[in-house]
Amino acid sequence: MSKTAYRLCSAVAAAAVAAAALTGCSTTESETTADGLTKVTLQLQWFKQGQFAGYLAAVDQGFYKEQGLSVEILDGGTDIVPQTVLAQGQADYAVAWVPKALASREAGAGITEIAQIFQKSGTKQVSFKADNITGPADLRGKTVGNWGYGNEFELFAGMTKAGIDPAKDVKLVQQQFDMNAFLAKDIAAAQAMSYNEYAQLLETKNPATGKLYTADDFSTIDWNDQGVAMLQDALWANTEKLQDTKYQEQTVKFLVASLKGWAFCRDNLDKCRDITVAAGATLGAGHQQWQINEVNKLIWPSPAGIGTIDKTAWDRTVSIAKSTKNADGATVLTKDPDAQASTSEYVTKALEQLKAAGVDVTGASYQPTQVTPTEGGK
Repeated sequence: MSKTAYRLCSAVAAAAVAAAALTGCSTTESETTADGLTKVTLQLQWFKQGQFAGYLAAVDQGFYKEQGLSVEILDGGTDIVPQTVLAQGQADYAVAWVPKALASREAGAGITEIAQIFQKSGTKQVSFKADNITGPADLRGKTVGNWGYGNEFELFAGMTKAGIDPAKDVKLVQQQFDMNAFLAKDIAAAQAMSYNEYAQLLETKNPATGKLYTADDFSTIDWNDQGVAMLQDALWANTEKLQDTKYQEQTVKFLVASLKGWAFCRDNLDKCRDITVAAGATLGAGHQQWQINEVNKLIWPSPAGIGTIDKTAWDRTVSIAKSTKNADGATVLTKDPDAQASTSEYVTKALEQLKAAGVDVTGASYQPTQVTPTEGGK
């Protein structure tokens, strides 16, 4: 990605946050359905897919309804910043990566993390094995792809840790949200999520063999292994509205149902695959099954209980966000987040209710399924 592109992304993000700060909604009145359920909206950070299966399952299985809620799940996209939508009062809750959301908060968005769903990072940098890129140091002099929009922080942190200057020592390329440029060998090392783009590679035929690519064809850099993993999918609430008792109570109910949805998808992979496909996922059932299985690996086991905000992982994310510079020499954060940036109050209450109801909130015995990729993810 060029410096101009990075500046453009930064400018767009800053404008969005400024708008959020100016137009933040302060009302706490909630609409209800004809049968008395409280209407709630959840803003996703991407389109409906296995990444969000727990929330889709909570709708499908009636878990939100059990809590007196009617939840509408809003698709995300490249032009939607979920934390901005939340800060503007256009959604009641949002899913967003922690460093992106904290950057928005520092710029004025009134958002607070209420639960940390993913305990590990799902981001990889993928290369063809023949290129011998086995770690961040091997990226020097290579064409390196990334999506931008705040998805590049771990990549930059990994390169910086390896002594590589992202502005000088690699050729940064703005990567589309697919793997086409990588497969065409226009990018030597491409960004991929373990549950999405990496699967797309394994669902593609190798023209040299006529068979699907396998993991043996690629090398991956896993940022968890490199010590620069940052917290990703978390649930966020509106900071101002959290001052209201009704919204506080609604937040606990929302978390109870959402976490129950994720526990359901841990134990019912095939059913959640079908739920996700029925919800309108673009890619097919095979891809969604892979995706949910990989997402489960990022969540489970959760020794302290699903949704708990791990202080060590939070502090590492903040430290990287304060110290890693982008191509323009700017860091994600300039200071530590304030005390209202996160709270464990509501997820703690939700976990207590779930445990009392007999729901396994730790998944101590969780074992992932072996999912075989299918051509085109069908």
